[in-house]
Amino acid sequence: MAKSTKAAYKMDTNTRKVIEYFEKISAIPRKSGNEGKIRDFMADWAKNNKFEYLIDEAGNIIIKVPASPKMKKHPGIVLQGHLDMVCEKTPDSNHDFSKDPIKFVFENEWLKADKTTLGADNGIAMAMAMALTEDKTIKHPELELLFTIEEETGLTGATQLGENVLKGKYLINLDSENDEVFTIGCAGGKDTDMSLDLEYEEVPNDYVPFLIKVGGCAGGHSGENIKCERANAIRVLARMLQCVREISDMRLVCITGGTAHNAIPRDAEAAIYVPAASADEVKSLVSCCETVIKNEFRVTDPNMKITVTEINETPDRRAMLSYVSLEVVDFLRAIPHGVAAYSTIIEGLVETSSNLAIVCVKDGKLHVKVSSRSSEISRRDAIVSRIESVGRLVGANIKSGNGYVPWQPDFDSELIKKCKDIYKKVLKKEPRIEVIHAGLECGLIGKKHKGMQMISVGPNIHNCHSPEEKVELPSIGRIYEFLSTLLGELN
Repeated sequence: MAKSTKAAYKMDTNTRKVIEYFEKISAIPRKSGNEGKIRDFMADWAKNNKFEYLIDEAGNIIIKVPASPKMKKHPGIVLQGHLDMVCEKTPDSNHDFSKDPIKFVFENEWLKADKTTLGADNGIAMAMAMALTEDKTIKHPELELLFTIEEETGLTGATQLGENVLKGKYLINLDSENDEVFTIGCAGGKDTDMSLDLEYEEVPNDYVPFLIKVGGCAGGHSGENIKCERANAIRVLARMLQCVREISDMRLVCITGGTAHNAIPRDAEAAIYVPAASADEVKSLVSCCETVIKNEFRVTDPNMKITVTEINETPDRRAMLSYVSLEVVDFLRAIPHGVAAYSTIIEGLVETSSNLAIVCVKDGKLHVKVSSRSSEISRRDAIVSRIESVGRLVGANIKSGNGYVPWQPDFDSELIKKCKDIYKKVLKKEPRIEVIHAGLECGLIGKKHKGMQMISVGPNIHNCHSPEEKVELPSIGRIYEFLSTLLGELN
């Protein structure tokens, strides 16, 4: 286990067991769409413990754990999480998510990774379920451990899960990030992919190339953190390019930013040509704009940095036509990003939002991905339609996915009441009941298993979907204690 340079937190036995499993999980690459090795690991663990398991056509794995003696007649419980993780890293990291293990860094009571996402979202779910299941002191009814594929890229595994394949009456989703909160509802979502054909020409001889970079933004989860008003590096870059375009002709060579549909972009850059006569003015403008924009985001993104540097010319000195360059900038500026509406039912809850997630140039086309969320299907589709309208105005090719449904809360379920009672008994305080503006698989699973009661819990995880992701070690122990009691008393 990785050593810390700071005072180490002395883990209790249960927390240590969870972390030991989490370290084994973190040694296995598990980017969305690349879950084969981690699924094999879970299958081997099941076989070693003589648990039945099945892998469905989608690639989800379901592990069946027999009930403890005298609890065979109690209703079954499903412990659920997902196999994949969001793969984000700092610009200076050499980490290869296709082969490298996640490197742990312990800082007092927190565990993080070395310049990458940690993957506590949702590796902790697997580790927690494994530790609970192997704990012979815990009495429990029949358990089903469900771990799905590609949750982070569109809830694919939950979408393709068969109807009534689970027998449990209750489902405990282990994908929440606050140990004081029971999540009982979440937003639905849909992604939109757009591509725009680009036209290029050789730039005049008196034009010089520059690279404008936006980096150091806080980023974060595009659902949970969208209300924080953090900077979107793509939008900041587009704003910079628009400012340049207002004082000079500007020809785009390429533009790139963002890495995942569910992460607020932290970095973006664009290569451009401008007339040599305007070069000094452009550099001065970028410097002035950096001061203004950094001041705007001084609270949310204190480490933001905007730079402009002269670079080597492209081999053929080709760039987008002047009007195409302007069209690209206008397109990126017009795409909705951020909170679109707050709930009129639940105070403080973001109802609808969109995330301008990814932009790149490939094969002579501009490619853009936007991720939309809402707790109301009609408003999810409305914001998607608005995004598509922006695309049509510039003649883009547009494709929106099928999306996934919200998980509508049931405030009066017997599961919630029982969980509240046990939480109060075990941890000596009242939990908060919340609906979140993020995507959980419960809505999709519940749609296929009518009558199943569901709740989502988890330890404290901060800054997920970013290299600043970290999990609080004492909270792992608290959630373990709660779950170990719940499994024995939920009947």
